[in-house]
Amino acid sequence: MNSRRQFLSLAAASAAMMAASPLFAQSPAPGSVLPTRGTPRTGKKPATQTPPKGSRYRPPTRLGLGGAPLGGSLGPTTREAADATMAAAWAAGVRLFDTSPWYGLGLSERRMGHELHTHPADAYTLSTKVGRLLTGTAGPLQKTNWHDPAPFRYRYDYSADGARRSVEDSLNRLGVSQLDIVYIHDLSPENEKDLGMPWEQRFAEALRGAMPELTRMREEGLIKGWGFGVNRPQPALRAVAEADPDIMLLACQYSLLDHETALHDTFPKLAEKGVSVMVGSPLLAGYLTGRERYLYGSPIPEWAPAKRAKIAEVCQRHGIDIRTAALQFADAPDVVSSIIPGARTPEQVRANVESMAIAIPADFWAELKQLKLIAADAPVPA
Repeated sequence: MNSRRQFLSLAAASAAMMAASPLFAQSPAPGSVLPTRGTPRTGKKPATQTPPKGSRYRPPTRLGLGGAPLGGSLGPTTREAADATMAAAWAAGVRLFDTSPWYGLGLSERRMGHELHTHPADAYTLSTKVGRLLTGTAGPLQKTNWHDPAPFRYRYDYSADGARRSVEDSLNRLGVSQLDIVYIHDLSPENEKDLGMPWEQRFAEALRGAMPELTRMREEGLIKGWGFGVNRPQPALRAVAEADPDIMLLACQYSLLDHETALHDTFPKLAEKGVSVMVGSPLLAGYLTGRERYLYGSPIPEWAPAKRAKIAEVCQRHGIDIRTAALQFADAPDVVSSIIPGARTPEQVRANVESMAIAIPADFWAELKQLKLIAADAPVPA
C-alpha cells in the first residue's frame, strides 16, 4: 500500500515535466443559491470567514443539480424536458451542476451542456466523472438501467491516458471550455460485478494512473479539484490515505433516514484531511418525498417505511415538508460543501430551491432527536 507522501512525490515529479498554467479563478455567481461554508482554493476569501489552514477547493454554492435523471435514471426523459429543467435551475439561481459520461451513456452531459454552454464558464461550477470510456456503436447495447440511453458501449479505464481522454470527451459532449471538479466514478465494492474484478484491483490501477493524472491536471489549471464519486465509503477513505484528493461525492451515504455511519466514521476521517463532501441522493432518489423507489433500484430496507412514516408525522405536526427537512439536514455538517439532489422536471428543481430558503424551528430537530429518528449528535441547521 502506497503512502500519501509517496503519491505526492510521484505526482510532483510528473507535474514538474509539464508546463503549468494559472488556475482559473471562480467567484460565486450573483443570484447563486447559498454560498458555501469555506473558501474555494481559487476563489476570494469571504470577509466573514477564515478558511482552515491547507483548505482545499470547495464549490462556491451549496445547492446543486444532480444529472442522473437527465440521463434517464428515473424514467425516459426527453430533450425538451431536460432543456426545461436546466433552464428552470438556472433561473432559480442554481450554479452547481454534476453529471457523468455514465448517465444515459453521454445523454446527461449533452443535455446539461446545451444550457451551460450559453453561460460564461466562471458563472457556474461543473463536475463530471472518469472511469468509463464510451464508444459509438450501431450494434446491441450493453444491458443497463438507463431508459433510452444514447447508442454507445462503455468500458472501464482508470489509467492516466483513460482519465485524460475521458475529460476531453466530456468537454466535447458538454460543449464547454472547462471543468471544475472531476470524480473517479463507481470504483466501489458494490460495483464489482460490472468492474469485472475486485474493486481493490481497479483501485490499484487508478492509484497508478487516474489519481496522479488528475492531480497533474489540477496543477496544470485544467481542473480545480478531484475526488471519488462512489456509493460506499471504503474507496474514498483509502484515497485520502494514499493520494491527494480535494472533495468526495458520496451518494447513498448521508440522509435524514440513514446517516450514522457517515456521521461517526466517514466524515471525521475526511475532515481530518481537509477533504469536503458533496452529498449525492439526499432524497434517496425520491424515497424521502414519498416515492416507492429507494436509491438506484435497491430493495427498500425493511426498517425504512416505518422510519419514514414517523419522520413524516413529525414534519406534519410542525408544518415542515419532508423534502425541506431532508435537504437541509444533508447540508448541515461542516464537512459538507454541497448537496446535489437530482431532478427531471422544472417543478422538482424549484421545490428544491425553495426548500433551502425555509427556516425550520429548533424544536422540530429536537423532537426528531428525542424520538431517536436522527442521531443525537447530528448537525442540524441553525
